[in-house]
Amino acid sequence: MSTFDTALSEEQRMIRDMARDFSQQEIAPQSSAWEEAGWIGEAVLHRMGDLGLLGMVVPEEWGGSKTDYVSYALALEEISAADAATGTLVSVHCSVGCGTLLNSGNDAQKKQWLPELASGRAIACFCLTEPQAGSEAHNLKTRAQLQDGKWVLNGAKQFVTNGKRAKLAIVFAVTDPDLGKRGISAFLVPTDTPGFVVNRVESKLGIRGSDTCAITLENCTIDQENLLGERGRGLSIALSNLENGRIGIGAQAVGIARAALEAAIAYAKERIQFNEPLINHQSIANMLADMHTQVNAARLMVLHAASLKDKGIPCLSETSQAKLFASEMAEKVCSQAIQIHGGYGYLEDYPVQRFYRDARITQIYEGTSEVQRMIITRGLADYNGFCP
Repeated sequence: MSTFDTALSEEQRMIRDMARDFSQQEIAPQSSAWEEAGWIGEAVLHRMGDLGLLGMVVPEEWGGSKTDYVSYALALEEISAADAATGTLVSVHCSVGCGTLLNSGNDAQKKQWLPELASGRAIACFCLTEPQAGSEAHNLKTRAQLQDGKWVLNGAKQFVTNGKRAKLAIVFAVTDPDLGKRGISAFLVPTDTPGFVVNRVESKLGIRGSDTCAITLENCTIDQENLLGERGRGLSIALSNLENGRIGIGAQAVGIARAALEAAIAYAKERIQFNEPLINHQSIANMLADMHTQVNAARLMVLHAASLKDKGIPCLSETSQAKLFASEMAEKVCSQAIQIHGGYGYLEDYPVQRFYRDARITQIYEGTSEVQRMIITRGLADYNGFCP
């Protein structure tokens, strides 16, 4: 047992090890094929549902496998180390999909949807970002109007993860334009509702197996009961789940970087230069030592934020710090892994080029690095020189 393992409970180690075994056996061998196809196989999602990996934030009473957030982060790291695109699917589905419904839905909504989501029979997507409104979440143009006792939604959403695959969309729209930020509401929209249109699946630099979509809402009509939470509380609902999402993306970034590190170590052991394995050359050894240290530091930051979440301690700054550090670390470590591979690292025959491409998005979604720094800076107003 490693020193790190001693800090984990037996249950946390069991969940991590189960996620690792499953991911290496059933996800990693298919990651290249999924990237080429631009689609993650359905069968693996059903298996993940059976194992409880899609319901980790959902209580058992709603059909989930409810774990603590430390376990969730550990599992997501393992999934992402095997395939970052699958990590993206799981993070969005669990963090801002299941988590948002769990925290803001009424009992009828939870009963209808959470067992489906936790089992993998349905996947969730989160429709907040718009073409003109990325990090500026309150600047929405999508409108929802009450007409003949039903909500009618019109507008456009961009960068919707799971947009083509999802059966349930959590959609944010302006219901009261004159109220500004207090005029945004959230809705549960089954994606088979007429007027919910997937315009296109985006072609991306990385995480190509994840379906990232542009969505149009064209007189998309839903029942009043599909309002999620109170009218006008949409922005609060969206922002309240960002802690969950940033823990997920931080864990994903650690997983990608760890996979790159492991590939670099394996290559450095077998590649001979000047009659010595690369790992015996001091410059390469120093690089690997720094990479290993950075991956471990990022993991500890993510798990610290997750542990605060488990204890019910407000941790917006800590989740932002973890996401910021882990995402920027991931790009650096993946770049160094390519450097260690030399010219071979630039070829599609070796996975490090994919890790590098996959890592880049972690600095953008769930809040860019610039937004994370803004949040962290705001927390310094009460800084007294003591860091818990």
